Amino acid sequence: MSDTKVKIAIGADHAGFEYKEILRSYLTDFNIVDFGTFSLDSVDYPDFAHAVASAVASGEFKYGILLCGSANGVAITANKHQHIRAGLCWDEEIATLVRKHNDANILCIPARFVSEEKAKQITSTFLDTEFDGGRHQQRVDKIAC
Repeated sequence: MSDTKVKIAIGADHAGFEYKEILRSYLTDFNIVDFGTFSLDSVDYPDFAHAVASAVASGEFKYGILLCGSANGVAITANKHQHIRAGLCWDEEIATLVRKHNDANILCIPARFVSEEKAKQITSTFLDTEFDGGRHQQRVDKIAC
């Protein structure tokens, strides 16, 4: 029997490592594939952002989750990839809007600026929210270069 769980690519730098581990344990209803980092040792966030963005852009994964200190670095990096819409989310309302209006497929969480519980809530909101389509689809269609 094949695994029917939604596939999610997850990655983080050293600043997001602990929250990545927490989210991996929290997201039991999903097929989570960890793209690293695998310790608190200092690393370069683009290495992990590119890996997750490539995995999502390929279509193998429905969503990606990236974590770093501010989430700006991973969001900027991921958004360099075609067909990626990475949204930086620090609360549930932003997570709702990036899904409903922007059809974001990668969630970027600023680990140094949210609590563990808030990170879980943001992630659940992102994954539970559907894209509204309609007038938002024509806008999303204009994003790619």
